[in-house]
Amino acid sequence: MNDTINRQQNSIHFQRELDATPEQVFEAWTQPAQVTVWWDPSGTPLTDCTIDLRPRGTFRFVTAGHAPPFEGEYDVVDRPRRLTFRAMGAAGEVTFDARGAGTLMNVSIRCPTAEHFETFVKLGVDKGTSVTLDNLVRMLAPRARERASL
Repeated sequence: MNDTINRQQNSIHFQRELDATPEQVFEAWTQPAQVTVWWDPSGTPLTDCTIDLRPRGTFRFVTAGHAPPFEGEYDVVDRPRRLTFRAMGAAGEVTFDARGAGTLMNVSIRCPTAEHFETFVKLGVDKGTSVTLDNLVRMLAPRARERASL
């Protein structure tokens, strides 16, 4: 796990190693049934998750009422290597790089201004996203064990 806040670039960067292929991790980011399981940092499944997986396609993730919906639009959908999107006034990028039988995933969030970035930090976007990504790592770990036992 590697999380970095860069105030000079108004960005937050997260890195995780996952015991799953890039295709499996990409699917976990883009299939509503999977996103519903890991997205909410509280561990509670989403109440609604819609994904239109294409450039200019939208997504909407709804928690059980403790946070506003997370809504945005995809810019790049490059299966299984990269997703870019815009949400909450920020730009996001997720990359999936094969590392042996696993994946090195990098997630970046960039805000357009220092003020916007500081609002994200005050809201705890860095901490919440870190927990959310750890949820994803845990969700995919049993699948890797299942594949190994076959």
